[in-house]
Amino acid sequence: MRPVGRLSATIAGPAVPAALTLKDILMTHLSVSALSAPRRFALAALAAVATFAAAGLTATAQTAPDPLIAKVNGIEIHQSDLAFAEEEVGQQLPQGSADAKRDYLVGIVTNMILLGQAAEEKHIQDDADFKRRLSFTRNKVLMETLLQAEVKKAMTDQALHAVYDEAIKQMPSEDEVHARHILFRVPDWKDEKQAKEAEAKAKAVVERLRKGEDFVKLANEMTEDPSGKKDGGDLGFFTKEEMVPEFATVAFTLEKGKFSDPVKTQFGWHVILVEDKRKRPAPKFDAVKSQLERVVARKAQVDLVTKLRAQAKIERFDKPAQPAPGPQPAPGPQPAPAPAAPKK
Repeated sequence: MRPVGRLSATIAGPAVPAALTLKDILMTHLSVSALSAPRRFALAALAAVATFAAAGLTATAQTAPDPLIAKVNGIEIHQSDLAFAEEEVGQQLPQGSADAKRDYLVGIVTNMILLGQAAEEKHIQDDADFKRRLSFTRNKVLMETLLQAEVKKAMTDQALHAVYDEAIKQMPSEDEVHARHILFRVPDWKDEKQAKEAEAKAKAVVERLRKGEDFVKLANEMTEDPSGKKDGGDLGFFTKEEMVPEFATVAFTLEKGKFSDPVKTQFGWHVILVEDKRKRPAPKFDAVKSQLERVVARKAQVDLVTKLRAQAKIERFDKPAQPAPGPQPAPGPQPAPAPAAPKK
């Protein structure tokens, strides 16, 4: 589990499948959230750190076997160095054999060391801008290491189940319908002939169903939804918000085991069969565990940052100072009530 580098969440949709089925199109309601991925170190910043490593000014605590891979002008390159380089390169790491990838990473680290040594010869390490960059990078690495440790400490089974249980309590009770449908497409509703032909086909299907023919068999034979030809038009369970309104209204009105008259939507004419109804079940713990881990990780990090900021003295010099709210003045004495008018 890597720490969340940015302390802000991002909203992102899922990847779009290569081919959408009609069910994908009918389902109009999606709500997904994901936390932002950790930021990687800039190559320039790594090169700056490598400069000091080349000079022997840094040391790494060996907590696990870290085999020596190579030496560059006497500077050792270990397996851990390749791991850092691989994290930096990320998805840009060329595809190939394990040996080819290792050679590529060794090349990156080698170049960093050589460039770092060349920079030292030019006394770049004495430059004020370099020192500021190095200080920034040092703080960034310290920050990410601390956040990672905080996440590791917080990531307990008890914490995950606490988040899960709270989410289940807040989960709204939603009705779901399991339905099948037979579709006759109308690509262009301005084509009246085409629209009437599709409606006539849907009405004919309804008549055959009333005579006792099997819905699944008719769907496999007649539906113009390609995916429906394989499973009898099965749409599975869905909530009302996941379907276009015209379709959802009829599906949720029908009783279990009943089929509809022709239903018009933007896609064409449908005949709908309701197989079952239920309350939407809560997702299983294991099915959402990865999302729970992101929530626990983010909370641990935000809580730590919030605590540290509350304890810190933070001064801004690029904005006018905001006056601290002073104590509210005590209420003054209330005026005495006016004397009553004398009685006549």
